Amino acid sequence: MTQPVLRTATAVDRERVIATIVAAFRDDPTFRYLFREEHCFTEHATAFAAYLFDKRVHRNNIWLIADGAAVALWDPPEPGDHVAATASLDLPSDVLSRLDAYDKAVQDHLPSTPHWYLGVLATHPQYAGRRWGRRVMAVGLERAAEDGVPAYLETTNPRNVDLYRRSGWEIAATLRTGDLDIWVMLHRPGVASTFHRSE
Repeated sequence: MTQPVLRTATAVDRERVIATIVAAFRDDPTFRYLFREEHCFTEHATAFAAYLFDKRVHRNNIWLIADGAAVALWDPPEPGDHVAATASLDLPSDVLSRLDAYDKAVQDHLPSTPHWYLGVLATHPQYAGRRWGRRVMAVGLERAAEDGVPAYLETTNPRNVDLYRRSGWEIAATLRTGDLDIWVMLHRPGVASTFHRSE
């Protein structure tokens, strides 16, 4: 059976990637905390997903499979290149305030030393269960291993903690912002993942 193509995203993939992120995070605690008004959830979530894509696509660190059915948005270890979550976002002030608080809480628990950061991992619900999320995540983990540096991510979904643990991640910190619990997770260089490209 032919495996779907795994590749880096370009500008032409923008709409598909945004749609995958919004669909994947529709019931996620983070997006529900940030975008509380149901009547404008899709609008605000779409604007935020577009921002996340636009600030990374030029760096060739967004990997996708099946033309965006699953995506991983990574940040490489480039000190001083962090951009505030609310920069250039046209969202209501209360949403921006929650974004800033969330971003600060997470950034305060990430190291100042070089590391790869998995900003978004999303699989469109129509393609769940195919392990495509693990495949796109693995590329960034391989890059981190090649660089000899750790990788970090955060999740607010307790179900995801065990899923990440099975891929070699461990809890580095637990924190809370507003009424949201956050797990910051670490993947150490050289730690084997249960995923292999051939799966």
